[in-house]
Amino acid sequence: MSRALNEKPNAEPLPTLGSAGVILNGRYLPPPEDKDGKLWVRTSALVQSDPKRLYEIWRDVENAPLWQEQIERVTRTGETTSHWIMRGSDKEKTLEWDSEILADEPGHRIAWRSVCGDSSNAGEVIFEPSPGNRGTMVTVLQEFRMGKLASAWETIVGRNPKQAVIENVRHFKALAETGEIPRTQGQPHGPRGAVAGVKAAAYGEKIATPLGLNRKAS
Repeated sequence: MSRALNEKPNAEPLPTLGSAGVILNGRYLPPPEDKDGKLWVRTSALVQSDPKRLYEIWRDVENAPLWQEQIERVTRTGETTSHWIMRGSDKEKTLEWDSEILADEPGHRIAWRSVCGDSSNAGEVIFEPSPGNRGTMVTVLQEFRMGKLASAWETIVGRNPKQAVIENVRHFKALAETGEIPRTQGQPHGPRGAVAGVKAAAYGEKIATPLGLNRKAS
C-alpha cells in the first residue's frame, strides 16, 4: 500500500509516500493521519480530457507556473530532476528546492519527491478514465514534512500547503479544459466583516492566480 522513498546517506529523512490510488470497497482509503510534523492531503477532480493529454500537461514541469500558485520558475536539470522556485506572498522572499521523479507511467501515474532545499515534500498523481468515457479522474496525494518550518512556510507562502494543493488541482482542471484560470483579484465587493477577513487570509484570496495558457503571452 505504501513505499518508502529512498534516502541518501547523511541526509535528513525524506517523506514516505502512500499510494493515491488505493481503493477499498469502491472508495479511496483516507490519507495517512497528520502527525510527527507531516501533513497529508488528497484531492480529486473530474477533468474533461483524456488521461494521455493530462499526463503530458502535468509531466511538462517547466510549464508548472501556468497552473501552480506562486511557482515562479521550474528548470529541468535532468531527465527526471528539476529545480523549483516559489515566490512568497510578499514578493520579496523565495523558497527553492530540487525535485526528482520516482515513478513515471505515461498516461497513468507520476510520483515525485523533493531531494534538498526549502521544501520537504513528496507526491503522486494518478489519471484514471472516468466510467462511460466522461473525462478523467485526476487524484493527487501529497505529503509535506513541515516540523518547525510550518509557521515559516505559511508566513512566506501565505496559505496552508493543503489548501495550496487543492487550489492547484482546481487550476489544473481549468487550464486543461479551457486554457484559462478564473481569477477573483480585482473584482469589486462591499465591506467585509472580521469573519470574512479571516476566511480571505485562510484561503489565500490575495494570492495571485496562475497565468493559464491564454494569458501566457501577456
